[in-house]
Amino acid sequence: MFVILAFSIYRKITAQPHLRQSWEFMRDTINQNRYLLLLMLALMVMNWTFEARKWQLLIRPVQRVSLFKSFKAILSGLSFSIFIPNGIGEYVGRMLYLDEGNRLRSVVVSFVGSLAQILITLICGVVGLNYLFAQVPAYNAETIGLSAFWLKAMLYAVYAFIILFLLLYFKISLFATLFEKIPFVHQHRVFIDSLETYQTMLLLRILLISFVRYLVFIAQYVLVFYLFNVAMPLFWAICSVSVLFLVMAIVPTIPIAELGVRGEISLKIFGMLTQNILGIVGAAAFIWLVNIIIPSLAGSLFVLNSRLFKKSELKNKTV
Repeated sequence: MFVILAFSIYRKITAQPHLRQSWEFMRDTINQNRYLLLLMLALMVMNWTFEARKWQLLIRPVQRVSLFKSFKAILSGLSFSIFIPNGIGEYVGRMLYLDEGNRLRSVVVSFVGSLAQILITLICGVVGLNYLFAQVPAYNAETIGLSAFWLKAMLYAVYAFIILFLLLYFKISLFATLFEKIPFVHQHRVFIDSLETYQTMLLLRILLISFVRYLVFIAQYVLVFYLFNVAMPLFWAICSVSVLFLVMAIVPTIPIAELGVRGEISLKIFGMLTQNILGIVGAAAFIWLVNIIIPSLAGSLFVLNSRLFKKSELKNKTV
């Protein structure tokens, strides 16, 4: 699948008129604005620090951890998720930094944090999509390959999931209490009992942090659009990026294969607003490199220095 998507993107880039001039202009823009590259890295650190703060607050009923330890857990989880889909790798990596009896209890905690981020993504994505359909002539059902019927059906489905997730999120303690009445769950209630302690104010705080983190993502894309000469009105850019995040949240993938998927979806979404195909693909690749690959490499170093791996090495030496 990745090879097919990569070949499709390559064909679209090579078919772009004035390709050489576009590449030279993009290179000159990057050379003249190298300070923006440092700003991108600073935003990357800010992004994962916010995620670490979320996890630190959510894991508190299970085990108290420092912000730095939470940061290491988040990046370690990201390094595992490079090859493991659906966020499972993130849960595995974060377990390394908890005491042995608390590791499985952290799974439901991480789920609450992911649910908050998905809620923000769905809500902002729907707002952005509706704005583009209403204000941008190029955006309509036909141009994105859907009939008006299927477009409405998709939007209604997203609305339904938003309502469902909001109920689940803000009534998570109630759902946990109800689930405990199931005999099998009751026998293992220790794994979900931390959910009963989550108050509305904490959940609102987590949602706010998720929204601020979302704004950091938006800021990164606006900067990289400037770097790669992807010209479009600012609010159009913000809304189209929110649509990209919405689609990426719906389409299942793993980070190592995400570049091809992200590039192809970016071409579909941003291609209706700008003709700079090379810039669109370059922006998608750069965001993927900064937000996924670089922190994953850092996370892999944290994993190698984790207690679990040190214990494994010690056992091997004593055998």
